[in-house]
Amino acid sequence: MSFNIALTGIAAAQKDLDVTANNIANVNTTGFKESRAEFADVYASSVFSSGKTKNGDGVQTTMVAQQFHQGSLKFTQNSLDLAIEGEGYFAMSNSLQSQDFTYSRAGAFKLNKDNFIVNAKGDYLQGFPVDPSTGDTTSLSLSTTSPIQIPDASGSPRATSQIYTSFNLDATAQPPTIAFDPTQSASYNSRTAITVYDSLGESHTLQLFFRKTADNEWSTYATMDDKPFNHNAQQIDPTATPPVPYTPVSVFRFDASGIPSQTADDPSASPLTFSNNTGTTFNPLSLAGPQDAVDPTIGMSNLLENGATFPNDIVVNWRDEANTAQKLPTQYSSGRFEVKALEQDGATVGRLAGIDIGTDGKVVASYTNGDSTFLGQVALVRFPNSQGLQAIGNTEWKKSLSSGEPLAGEPNTGTLGGISSSALEQSNVNLTNELVDLISAQRNFQANSRALEVNSTLQQNILQIR
Repeated sequence: MSFNIALTGIAAAQKDLDVTANNIANVNTTGFKESRAEFADVYASSVFSSGKTKNGDGVQTTMVAQQFHQGSLKFTQNSLDLAIEGEGYFAMSNSLQSQDFTYSRAGAFKLNKDNFIVNAKGDYLQGFPVDPSTGDTTSLSLSTTSPIQIPDASGSPRATSQIYTSFNLDATAQPPTIAFDPTQSASYNSRTAITVYDSLGESHTLQLFFRKTADNEWSTYATMDDKPFNHNAQQIDPTATPPVPYTPVSVFRFDASGIPSQTADDPSASPLTFSNNTGTTFNPLSLAGPQDAVDPTIGMSNLLENGATFPNDIVVNWRDEANTAQKLPTQYSSGRFEVKALEQDGATVGRLAGIDIGTDGKVVASYTNGDSTFLGQVALVRFPNSQGLQAIGNTEWKKSLSSGEPLAGEPNTGTLGGISSSALEQSNVNLTNELVDLISAQRNFQANSRALEVNSTLQQNILQIR
């Protein structure tokens, strides 16, 4: 009997050595979770045996249990490196349409030839669908996840239809003494420029010139690609015979406090005056984009020479897009002209400039044309019993009857944890502890070997009795 008991002890010590050696071998494996060999004694008895004199039948390995506590984070320079700070797992699939998911804590991701986010094995990282503009998640079901792809181009160009600009005009400025001419800096007080885009995505420079005409009154002139036009979006040709005078696109009036005049428009005043009775900003300036069917000279498209058009009217809003109170037009004595806001909604075709992944798992692509698009949200999964997961290698697991069904959710909710971009979760193996365990398992092995040797010696002595 003692021979068999010693053999079980040797087998248990060998299992302990194997588990410890595996932990040590994976001390630098990203996302690896250490294992612990768990043992129980063997005790066989019957109703007729005496429990008082029973000594036991050895030891057995009951389980090699993985320990899923958090590993430390190692920060990198790759935005696709992801680490989970919590109990969640990444969901992975081995093909684009597969619903046979594996689960991993290893977040060393990269792009494959089709710009999908994959791991070193080529498995696809799964993400929840989101609204491309707002990033709102549209579904949290694991069955609706799909591989996250990073397109390298932002799609078709977008013609400008909205411009947002605001400013402070210097109240101490003096009216110019010569007639307005965009080529003569002495004919205006200030100017600003913004890039706009036509239907083909080609950029054009829209310039606004501000000319003080009287106390608290300013005229605004405009050119696109150095071609002046009026408030009807008609090109002005001052070289024509007779010359066509430059005319403003708008006239601004301020009150004594330096804010847009609160006096309602005088019906007899110039139609170019965009004052209102709210005292905040000026009414938008709407410039015809397409060529007018009745008067073909009207339309910003007439200023283009590349075969493109402006398919929509261009609306110039004298404020920022959020209508922020601090960024509304003013006329203060600041000693200089100040641009408070200058934005537009057009874009050319852009190339991928960068990827940003937030702690909530939202994947945002930035492009060279200034666009930003939400591409998806990294899906995280947890299990009722993580120790019941089936290890399949490559730092991946699959669900089992013991683990329970996967529960998917957004990062930063519940116990799933948040996502750290440009970071990797290191192995949670404590090398010092493992070396101590290695020594302990070795001595245990030696002790059981000694017990086996003693048992063999006793049997040999018995056989030598005559």
